[in-house]
Amino acid sequence: MRQAHVTSLPPVSSGDAELVQRAIARDEAAIRAIMQANNRRLFRLARGILRNDNEAEDVVQDAYVRAFTHLDQFRGDSSLSTWLSRIAINEALGRVRSRRSSVEWSELPKGSLEAQIIQFPLSSMDDPEKSMAQREIQHVVEHAIDELPEAFRLVFITRVIEGMNVEETADILGLKPETVKTRLHRARTMLRDNVERKIGPIVMEAFPFAGRRCERLTEAVLKRLGAAA
Repeated sequence: MRQAHVTSLPPVSSGDAELVQRAIARDEAAIRAIMQANNRRLFRLARGILRNDNEAEDVVQDAYVRAFTHLDQFRGDSSLSTWLSRIAINEALGRVRSRRSSVEWSELPKGSLEAQIIQFPLSSMDDPEKSMAQREIQHVVEHAIDELPEAFRLVFITRVIEGMNVEETADILGLKPETVKTRLHRARTMLRDNVERKIGPIVMEAFPFAGRRCERLTEAVLKRLGAAA
């Protein structure tokens, strides 16, 4: 089952309806198909709220259990993916509310911010310095996304990272389309400012000129000058 990005939100598709009926009957293949089509989206939405890989995974599992045990309540007013997304968001928000009295978000362990939200192309093995610089920049971007206020972070993840259109984002998050557009603009501004501020200390390392590249250039110049051994 493919996720289709459309300009409006149609009622449930025939494919969704068939999968739902089969899943209600505990058809393993149908359940697997539903999960495989929605795993990435639900994880990213949950992680956008929780900012913790392990908790997000737990929430997605809980959301699926809740959804599959109440699948007969799915009416098809929106897509199955949208319905599942709302359940995952509610599960994640519930977990935040339950822990808010004892643990502040700012106190989360540093190691919990490791999901690879934005993938950079793999660098060639002969340029480890460039690869290291890319990883540092990637971490800066990931942490900057994590530090966006929740309302803006969810819109950014839904619209930019998951590629949902304005209408679907508004439906999932319970917002007006105009609010989605405004929050996305604000999120991009905050993210750009945050990244620019944090990237300053490492920007000089982003394009390293040392190691093998430096050696190659040195040898090439010496050779052209007739001074190479």
